[in-house]
Amino acid sequence: MSAMSIILATLNARYTHASLGLRYLLANMGDLRGETQLAEFVIGTKTTEIVEQLLAKQPKIIGFGVYVWSVEETCRVVAMLKRVAPQIKIILGGPEVSYESAEQSIVKQADYLITGWGEVTLPQLCKQILQGPQPLMKTHVGVQPPLNDLALPYSLYTDEDIAHRTLYVEASRGCPFKCEFCLSALDKTAWPFDLDVFLAEMETLYQRGARLFKFVDRTFNLNIKSSLKIMQFFLDKIAAHPDDPVFAHFEVVPDHLPEALKAGISQFPAGALQFEIGIQSFNPEVQALVSRKQNNEKAADNISWLIEHSHAHLHVDLIAGLPGEDMASFGRGFDQLYALRPHEIQFGILKRLRGTPIIRHTEDFGMVYDSFPPYTILANKVIDFATMQRLVRFSRYWDLVANSGRFAHTLPVLLGDSPFNRFMAFSDWLYQNTDATHRIALDRLAKMVVQYLVEEQGLALDAAQSLIASDYAGKQAKGKTTAAPQRQAMHLVA
Repeated sequence: MSAMSIILATLNARYTHASLGLRYLLANMGDLRGETQLAEFVIGTKTTEIVEQLLAKQPKIIGFGVYVWSVEETCRVVAMLKRVAPQIKIILGGPEVSYESAEQSIVKQADYLITGWGEVTLPQLCKQILQGPQPLMKTHVGVQPPLNDLALPYSLYTDEDIAHRTLYVEASRGCPFKCEFCLSALDKTAWPFDLDVFLAEMETLYQRGARLFKFVDRTFNLNIKSSLKIMQFFLDKIAAHPDDPVFAHFEVVPDHLPEALKAGISQFPAGALQFEIGIQSFNPEVQALVSRKQNNEKAADNISWLIEHSHAHLHVDLIAGLPGEDMASFGRGFDQLYALRPHEIQFGILKRLRGTPIIRHTEDFGMVYDSFPPYTILANKVIDFATMQRLVRFSRYWDLVANSGRFAHTLPVLLGDSPFNRFMAFSDWLYQNTDATHRIALDRLAKMVVQYLVEEQGLALDAAQSLIASDYAGKQAKGKTTAAPQRQAMHLVA
C-alpha cells in the first residue's frame, strides 16, 4: 500500500453511510490533497484491524472525524495508535469533540483538536505539522469561510459509493431556529450554497449513475424559491426517464408549506420523495421551554395535506423526555400525530448532545442523562427511570411493529381508539413475555402479536390469524419482503 502523509478517517454507523464531512475536508486540502487519503470504517470493526490498516499507509498525520455514535470506538483507536505509533500526530474534529472538550479522554490522548468548521483550519494545521513551525496550541478554533469559498466534495464519491451507498448532499448549512436539544441551535442562521453550482454538481452525480440523494439541510423548505428549483431538478429527471427512478430525501419545517411548494410536491410520483418532519412535541409549553417555534395547527394541516394530496413518504419525529413533558402530555401528542396517519412515527428519546443549550434545564427539571454516548435521558422530575425504560422499549417495538410496515392490517386493531396507551400496554406485555428488545425474529413476533390480540384484547383466534396472514400476503404481493406466502403465514401463527 502506498504511503500517505495524511489520512482522514472516521467510523461510520453503517457501511451505506458515506461520510460527507471527510469528503469536504479532502476537497479543501489544497496542495496537500495529493498526499491525503480517506479511510472510512464501520463501528463494530476490531480496533486492531483499524489500526493495522491505518499504519499500513505509513502516515505522519491522522485526522479523525468524531461523532456521538463513534466517539467511544474512536477513542480506543486513538489510544492504540498512541501506544504502537506515538510519532504519528493525531488531529480530532467533528461535533462530538467541538464542545466540552477538556473533559474528554479522546481529546487528552490526541495531539491537536479543531473545533467547529475544519475545511480551512485543517490544511493550515497539517502544513505547520509537516513543514513547520510546529503548532504551539493544542486546540484550534475552526475558521468559518463563506460557503462559495469552499471546494465542493461530490466528485469524491466513488463509483462504488454511487452504486451501493447513500449520497449525502447539502444545498445549505446551518439553521435559523434555536431548538435547544439540537446542535444547530448554536448556528446564527442558515447559509446557502450557490444553487447553480450545487445543481451542476448534482447533475454530474446523476450522469454518473446516482439515483438516491439524501439532503442534510436542516431546513430544506426555508427558502421556497430554492426548494422549488431543487425539486424541479428531480422532476425533470423523472419526466425524462420515467422508468429510471430517482429518490430524494429532505428535512422540512412542518408549518411552512405554501401553495407553490405544494404544487411542486404534488407532481412527484410514488417512491420518489421522502420528507423528514420534526414535530418533537405538540405541547406549546414544552415547545416554549426548549425555544421551539412551531404553529401546531399549521403543522398538522400540512401533514394531513401531504398524506391526502401527495405521494411523499412522511417520516415524522417525536421526542420523549423533553423538560416539562410528562407521560400524559407525550401520549396526547403521540395520539394526535398518529391520527394524521404519517407513514412512520420516529419515536426518539431525548439526548443531551455536547454543547446543546438544553443543559440549562438540568437542575429545574431534574434531568438525568447517561454519562456515556449517546447521552440518553434516564429520568426527570415527571418521568422516573423505570418509566423512561418503558418508553425506550415502546420506541424499539414501534419500529418493529409499526414503522416496519409488516403489520399494516393488524396495527389498527392493536391500537384501537387509544394508540399510545394500547401500544404501551402491548410493549409492556411483549417485554414481560420475551425479555428482549432486539433479535426478535419475524415469525416469533407475529406469533406474539396473535397471542396478545387473543389473550389480552379478546380477539378470536381465527380473526387474529387472518389479520397476520393478510399482512404477510400483502407484503408478498408487493414484493417488498421475502416473507412466506399466506399459507405459510397461517402456519407461523398457528
